[in-house]
Formats: sequence, structure tokens, C-alpha cells
Amino acid sequence: MPFVPHTEQEVQEMLDALGVERIDDLFDEIPASLKGASLDAIPSGMTEMEVTRLMRARAQSDAQPICFVGAGAYDHHIPAAVWELTTRGEFYSAYTPYQAEASQGTLQQIYEFQTMISELTGLYAANASLYDAATGLAEAVLMAVRANRKAKSKRILIPRTIHPRYRQVVETIVAPQGIELVDAPLDATHGRIDAEALGRFEDDSFAAVIIPQPNFFGVLEEVDSLTDWAHSMKALAIAVVNPITLAQLTPPGEWGSAGADIACGEGQPLGIPMSSGGPYFGFMTTRKEHVRQLPGRVVGKTVDLDGKTGYTLTLQAREQHIRRSKATSNICTNQGLMATAATIHMSLLGSEGLARVAAASHEQTNLLVNRLTGIEGVERLFDTPFFHEAALSLPKPVDQVLAGLAERGILGGYDLSSDYPELGSALLVCATETRTNEEVDQYAAALAEVLS
Repeated sequence: MPFVPHTEQEVQEMLDALGVERIDDLFDEIPASLKGASLDAIPSGMTEMEVTRLMRARAQSDAQPICFVGAGAYDHHIPAAVWELTTRGEFYSAYTPYQAEASQGTLQQIYEFQTMISELTGLYAANASLYDAATGLAEAVLMAVRANRKAKSKRILIPRTIHPRYRQVVETIVAPQGIELVDAPLDATHGRIDAEALGRFEDDSFAAVIIPQPNFFGVLEEVDSLTDWAHSMKALAIAVVNPITLAQLTPPGEWGSAGADIACGEGQPLGIPMSSGGPYFGFMTTRKEHVRQLPGRVVGKTVDLDGKTGYTLTLQAREQHIRRSKATSNICTNQGLMATAATIHMSLLGSEGLARVAAASHEQTNLLVNRLTGIEGVERLFDTPFFHEAALSLPKPVDQVLAGLAERGILGGYDLSSDYPELGSALLVCATETRTNEEVDQYAAALAEVLS
């Protein structure tokens, strides 16, 4: 039942004080044509027992297919302790820690999160998380334009190997601010940025170059040479990374001779269930000289007058805390609960556990690719190293193949044909540490049947 704080008598007393007879009189300036009609199509309310019965029935109607889809959302194992702790009241109901003296637990959790993300990326400082990777990348672009005073333009070189949805979100956010996104060409043979074609940009000016690792196809980019090339162009290097891969791959802070300037990515692989599409969270780190340009806030560790450890909001570069003209972003409440779950997840697994997850995911993807390419007509699309995703070429339209696999209880991958029509009938497949050898065999058998 909704909570109604005022009695009818109290409501009437307020109306009398305002000099009106009814609550509707407070809205008489709204034309009748704009007011909604009666909601006859909405059914009457249900009891708690009826709602519970309905939700259980809907939950049972959900299928439990075997998932081989990646493309930005990954089916990793999440220890039971992660969400048992995350949903405790201390974390679950915590809000923005405006008062440090009353929010030491929340502040310490954010500080630990920032520390772990900084260690993973090899960069100096991280903020208190972002909404997701797509909006995080948009914030990174805005940050690069602010921070790069050497740039003669507000142009950003963005590769076609970046996640297509990320590209769309970035365009939506930054285009109104006069920032131009320029496509870096795709090497269709190797599935990565065409380094040789970058020569045509030598006379151009860019504020930043975006470098994904691994890229949308799961392919490993030549990050060292790309980072050095970006710096030779007086552009900042923005890394877009998967946090699980960072347990095995060189962190962005060590790319090339000087390292990337900004790193961002999707935190969903760190203890966040796929949950029918979210919520997820983004992360961002940067070099020391650019910390003032980080969006959101940064928590710092200090000591009080008695020498006891304490935590406080060290940097609050958002418009609610400083003059709007000085703010870096209007990001306010972020995905704090997701960052809490990620902190607990990383604490439980540790560096060795994350490295094992990455290695097992890579091993299972290799097994999957080998089994599927053993089927007539199925081939690897690119001849370059990949992490836990790979692109395949199919002899039939991908949508038909995925429909056939779904009928057999398998989510077969991501259809690349709409975003990359030049690749033909292309399918992006993924395997994490949760996929067993038996499930890989089951997928191969089902695919062979669908293609026969």
C-alpha cells in the first residue's frame, strides 16, 4: 500500500490556507486537452499473495539457455558472498556520502574500489564509478578535450573496432558540444585498427585517440604502437578495456613508451549479473596530471587530529559542489551499489583469482572456436590473437542460424551483419570460465544440425 502522510483533515487545512477548494484547483492552468483520460485499461490492484504468485509464474516462464553471447555483457561466475554482502542494509541503502563523519564505511568502500581499479589499469587515480562503459567513454572524450591544451581541434579519432553502441552513445552526448568523431579505418583481414591507413591523418589534429583492448571483435589491438602514435600527434590516448583481461594483459598505464592517458570500461564482469540488461557500471582512471579533470568525485584517505585513519571526498568536481563553469561533469549519483559489488568481488578473487578467470575464459573460447570451425562452412573471420570473443563467418544468414540455435536452448552469439555489413554473414561468439566442455560440444552439435 502507498504511504499517505497526511490525513484528509490536514489536506483540507492546507487547501484552506491556500484559498482553494480542491487539489485539482492547484493545476487549473493546465489545459484540459493535455490532461490524461481515465485509466480504464489498467486492472485493479492485486494483493501481495497474488503479486507473488504472478511473479513466480513469470520467472518460471523464463528459459535457461546456454549463453555464448558476449558483446559487452559477460556470463562470469559470481561467488554467493558478493551479493549477500552487497545487499546488506549498510550498503544497500547507503546514499551519497555528503557527511564524511557519518559515512566512513561508504567512503572506505569507494576508496578501496578506486585503489583496485587504479591497480588494474596501472594509472594514478580512479573516480567513484560511472553509469556504464558507453557513457564512461563519452565522459572520457569530454575529459580529453578539456585536458589536452595542446590540441588545435576538438576532433576525436574513434576506431570502427569499438563497440557500436558505445559509438552511438558517445556521438549523442558529445556532438552537441561541437566535438567531431572521426572514424579510424578497420583492417578487415586482421579485425583491428588499420595502422597503415593512419598515415593519412598525419597532418590532422586530434584531441584524443580511442584504443580498445580487446576490441569489439575480441581481437587484441597493437596498443603500444597506437599509443605512441597518438602521443606523436599530440593527442591523448583513451583506453577502453575489459577489467578481466587486465589480470593477464599489459595495463593501459604501461602501453607504449608513456602509457595511456585515460582508461575506461565496463565493470559488469566484476560481480554484476547479466540481469536482463542491467544495471551495469563504468569505471575511469587517469594519469596524475589529469586528475582535476576527472568527472564525479574522488575519495581520499587521511588521518584525523588523533591520528586515526579517516576517509573523505578529496575531489568533487561536479556542478553541485563548485561553480558550474568550473565543473567537469554533471554526473551525480552513480552506480555506487554496483561498484560495491565489484569491490567485494575483486576482494574475494584477488589478483590470482582474476588471472585464473581470464585464463579459463581464453581457454574455453579457444576450445569453442576450434570446435565450431571444424564444421563445414564455418571459418574464423580474422587471423589475429583474441581474448574471450571471436568472430566467425557462417555459410547461412546469421539471424536464421541464431533462431535455430535458440530453438535448441542455445544463445549462439551476436549478429555482426547489421553493424558491419562488409563482413558478410558474421557471428561474434564468446565463452567464459562458466562454459563447460560439454556445453561447447552441445553448441557444436546444434550448429552442425542448423547448418545441415
